[in-house]
Amino acid sequence: MAVEHPAATSPGDQTRIHNIGYRAYDGPRLGRSYATRSLYSQSLRGAYGLGRSVKSKVLPMLLFVVMCVPAAIMVAVAVATKAKDLPVDYTRYAVIMQAVISLYVASQAPQSVSRDLRFKTVPLYFSRPIETADYVRAKFAALASALFILTAAPLVVLYVGALLAKLDFADQTKGFAQGLVSVALLSLLFAGLGLVIASVTPRRGFGIAAVIAVLTITYGAVSTLQAIADAQDAGGSIAWMGLFSPITLIDGLQSAFLGATSAFPGGVGPTNGEGVVYVLVVLGLIAACYGLLMRRYRKVGL
Repeated sequence: MAVEHPAATSPGDQTRIHNIGYRAYDGPRLGRSYATRSLYSQSLRGAYGLGRSVKSKVLPMLLFVVMCVPAAIMVAVAVATKAKDLPVDYTRYAVIMQAVISLYVASQAPQSVSRDLRFKTVPLYFSRPIETADYVRAKFAALASALFILTAAPLVVLYVGALLAKLDFADQTKGFAQGLVSVALLSLLFAGLGLVIASVTPRRGFGIAAVIAVLTITYGAVSTLQAIADAQDAGGSIAWMGLFSPITLIDGLQSAFLGATSAFPGGVGPTNGEGVVYVLVVLGLIAACYGLLMRRYRKVGL
């Protein structure tokens, strides 16, 4: 409650001093870890439009449904026909649905970082206990987690359906575990690439277009070159061409080490030796994306 104190001035002076009762905060100070967890939680919720307007929920939820519906249809067909196996391997599902995954990354990576850049709120984060590394880790982990939910959910549908169809438990469990490893790597790689591209511009529209261009054009170019190489009987170069597109990187890695059937022309993926190069490139790209984000936000936070 405001209390007025008349100032010691001449009777004709109407000056007043107002005590508006501000008090210092004397509650618990939870520090950097709590702030980082809060930023991660809010960013993950925002990736699906939770806590935002209805309009913001439409696209991510629609893409989530689009990812899961084909899996549900496959399960229904397998149960109805009493099939001995699922129509699609767990490790192949994300590759088949890579267009939906790319669209999700393109829509949510700019939403995660572009608004902070556009409205210049990043320095406000760093004026508190949170530091550059905390911000980057929270944003990276949130988008990777959102992608993992998007890509793992249909695998769960396939796995539950396979058990309901009474398919071999050991084979289905092994395939399901391999699929989870594959989509975990895919989520980290796509999240890193999406955030790096989106962090270049504060304009969300430009960020969306750039992410789509990088993820789709590279895949189209690599697939075309691989098809040409296969037609020219230059099969030895097909595996090396796969290093230049995110989705073919994941495809080659899982075909080399996770027993997946490759989508490369002829269905022949990298050998184990070539697969080691795929692993190193994937892990190197993830680390490079993290490093680039750190460098970018150190400059922005100044």
